[in-house]
Amino acid sequence: MSANIETLLFPTPLLMTGGLPLRVQMRERILTAVGSGLLKPGDRLPTMRALSVHLQVDLNTVQRAYAELERLGAIETFRARGSFVSNHPPPPDPGLREREVMDLAASTIARSHALGLEPDHVLQAMKTLLESSSSIAPVSGAGKGQS
Repeated sequence: MSANIETLLFPTPLLMTGGLPLRVQMRERILTAVGSGLLKPGDRLPTMRALSVHLQVDLNTVQRAYAELERLGAIETFRARGSFVSNHPPPPDPGLREREVMDLAASTIARSHALGLEPDHVLQAMKTLLESSSSIAPVSGAGKGQS
């Protein structure tokens, strides 16, 4: 992984206005990086302080995002060593998985409204990407209990 992982994970700033809290934006970008293969099991995440400085957000916001990722089983944090992409994400709880799917759908709709996009166009783009994903590495890896 690159020496400047913060820039790889967050090449653009978080949206300070709109429907999605900053911690959710952070969580989703990291989950996307895991699902796309940019981050692999065992990869070290930026320190909370480094990410806070890079994104110019409060350290507590980053801590909450990392705590959510840890609860989802996407990352593991070791005292004095840092946070790493989990090698063994837990099997998804069907009830939790359904809530996560609904939360992701709601946040996508909210974000599309905040950006002035039509949710139907976003849905169609997602369908197009899913149809073409047979020739691409599956993005569904992000959904393994972490949607």
